[in-house]
Amino acid sequence: MTRDLKPIPLVFWRSTAGNEPVRDWLNDLPRDDQRTLGHDIARVQFGWPIGLPVCRAMGKGLWEVRSSLPSRREARVLFGFHCETLVALHAFIKKGQTTPDQDLALAYKRLKDVTT
Repeated sequence: MTRDLKPIPLVFWRSTAGNEPVRDWLNDLPRDDQRTLGHDIARVQFGWPIGLPVCRAMGKGLWEVRSSLPSRREARVLFGFHCETLVALHAFIKKGQTTPDQDLALAYKRLKDVTT
């Protein structure tokens, strides 16, 4: 059975103060980078489940959208699911081979906040 063409809804993690750091981060990127990330996130929304090179499991319910940006940088958007909704938890420009522990810890903490 194939999934219909309705996208999985997307929301941005919101702090108790009402801030949406992933949305703010995306809005601060150059327009071409925003377009690329938006396209990659939409591929996940419309094509779930989707694997490499666009999406990778990070463990414990956390996933990453992997984007090669026109600005010649690598971006990651970490997300999880809650109530059949994709929740964008954290985003960053990747600077090394591995995802920094503090970025993973922040995303896991936000995922826990959403699901409890």
